[in-house]
Amino acid sequence: MKITIDGVEAEVEPGTTILNAARGIGGELVPPAMCYYSKLKGSGGKCRTCLVKVTKGSEKDPRPMPKLVASCQTPCQDGMEIQSVSSPEVVEARKGVVEFLLINHPLDCPVCDQAGECHLQDLSYEHGKARSRYEEERRTFDMIDIGDKIKLHMNRCILCYRCVMLAEQLTEKREHGVLYRGDRSEISTFIEKAIDNEFIGNVIDVCPVGALTDRTFRFKSRVWFVKPLYAHRDCPTCSGKTTIWLHGQEVYRVTARKDKYGEVEEYICNTCRYDKKSPSDWTIEGPATVSRHSVMSATQYKEGIKVEAPKKIGYGNISPR
Repeated sequence: MKITIDGVEAEVEPGTTILNAARGIGGELVPPAMCYYSKLKGSGGKCRTCLVKVTKGSEKDPRPMPKLVASCQTPCQDGMEIQSVSSPEVVEARKGVVEFLLINHPLDCPVCDQAGECHLQDLSYEHGKARSRYEEERRTFDMIDIGDKIKLHMNRCILCYRCVMLAEQLTEKREHGVLYRGDRSEISTFIEKAIDNEFIGNVIDVCPVGALTDRTFRFKSRVWFVKPLYAHRDCPTCSGKTTIWLHGQEVYRVTARKDKYGEVEEYICNTCRYDKKSPSDWTIEGPATVSRHSVMSATQYKEGIKVEAPKKIGYGNISPR
């Protein structure tokens, strides 16, 4: 099938959504997405940040769609024409969605561990307003521990449901979910039951904001002061392919590898994430790719890097920033 997005033609397979078609093209026309996750079934359609305008439905039915549609849930049709950043209506709608997402979101960026790699931070910079028009009292929650390694800060949650879907689809049982309804909705565990599963740490990686954070990394460092390196180890539980974050000779944290859209490539186990915090535990492959337009890309590798690791240290010789 042939479609056109912002004047760019592309061929896609039947059943491809507008969002994935745009990602196949790449560039600025790719809609933002806060809830959609390609590896999680049923994700998408909740945050509404990926709205686009369909000016031509298809060759058979060229009528435009009457309203903006969520690109993550709308399949492409042969001959469809879509407007993303080229439509002022779409840009204004995204600004409105961002304003709604920030209604109850606290100004925690100066102290949040997610700062520098936060999708909402990038989205608010691109589409948000300098000041909020919201004057009512914001909803607040107490921070809770949902396990010995995960901190839940519900004030920052945007209810994307990613963590709930991941726990339901990746683990054998789900012990947390969305409680209550409407503006009272919150992510929590049943009667504060701690989450204990070998892969549950991945909820930290799929969270687009700072609602779920790694307690072992909490307040240790800003992400732009540590160096992300691709590394792997022989792990009997998972693939062992990770990104380790070095500060000097210390591994501050271990995360799963992500693609340019912030989605995890392969989920990792808790052993790799929490228990292997020494450079000698890992085989270093080289510097991680930092492709997102955020402060992360401003302080990373600009010079050639040698990745031949000294045996007694276990990681490559890193060029100065």
